[in-house]
Amino acid sequence: MPTPERTPGTSSSRLGLKVTGVFAALIVVSVAALIGVAGGVALTTFAQASPDRSPIKVKAAGANATTTPWPTQTTRSASAGISRSITVVGVGDSVTSGQNCSCATFVAMYASDLASTRGLNTSAVNLGVSGWTSVQLLQAMTKPGASRDQVAKADVLLVTIGANDLLPLEGKQPAGCPVTCYGPMLDSVGHNVTLIVAAARAAHPGHPPTILVTDYWNVFQDGDVGTSENGASFQSWSDALTRAASNSVCTAARQAGATCVGLYAPFKGNGSKNPTALLAADGDHPNAAGHQLIASTLLASTPQPLP
Repeated sequence: MPTPERTPGTSSSRLGLKVTGVFAALIVVSVAALIGVAGGVALTTFAQASPDRSPIKVKAAGANATTTPWPTQTTRSASAGISRSITVVGVGDSVTSGQNCSCATFVAMYASDLASTRGLNTSAVNLGVSGWTSVQLLQAMTKPGASRDQVAKADVLLVTIGANDLLPLEGKQPAGCPVTCYGPMLDSVGHNVTLIVAAARAAHPGHPPTILVTDYWNVFQDGDVGTSENGASFQSWSDALTRAASNSVCTAARQAGATCVGLYAPFKGNGSKNPTALLAADGDHPNAAGHQLIASTLLASTPQPLP
């Protein structure tokens, strides 16, 4: 089950302006007209200003998602000249939902960090569902419902998906499942990622979100727990599978116009780094430090300024 993202709320106000016309003798009519025009421009300017979005509470199928904004300095959009809040939406599997970590997830951490480093008002919505595959996420994003509606409101969409598609391989012996064995599964994941990105853009074509798609440090257990329970040979094979899966996900994301954010190197360097300190007790999901690392890696890959 995904962890509701809760943070302090903010308030916003709407300003008004009253214009008084000046009526005098015929000799000053032209001056009064000019004042009226200037006042009309001022009224139009204030009429176009919009308050920050109100907190939204959404219940998605199989998940509770709560969003509240972070109070930070309000900035003005260079393109529209208006103040607005940036909505960050996270979709995906148990990594996104924060399974086995009694902590804020990387979705909330990222939104908070984005607010503090960019001087923005941000809110976070976590729609991650433990156990979801790329097929299930794609279905949620393409059929009418709360998930698709909330994705349509995203300014930044964070996507982490695909590891659960490979669960049927977990019981395989490494020698019995080379590239030719898992290749078709990876092709399917990549294809679905392409469709997921396309669905996110189609949800709000007038305001397509910035889409950041992550890969994985390992699709199965890792670190000390993984080695202890599965053995070194399996871990080596799992590592090779993960690298191939990451390549499939990233290639698909980039071809669809999204940004791929690699998590392998931050967690494991060139493959020699032990990621145990970043993992929960199950040796599979990230702990608080792991979530913070994901958030900071996403932040470093976020375009500046945001569209």
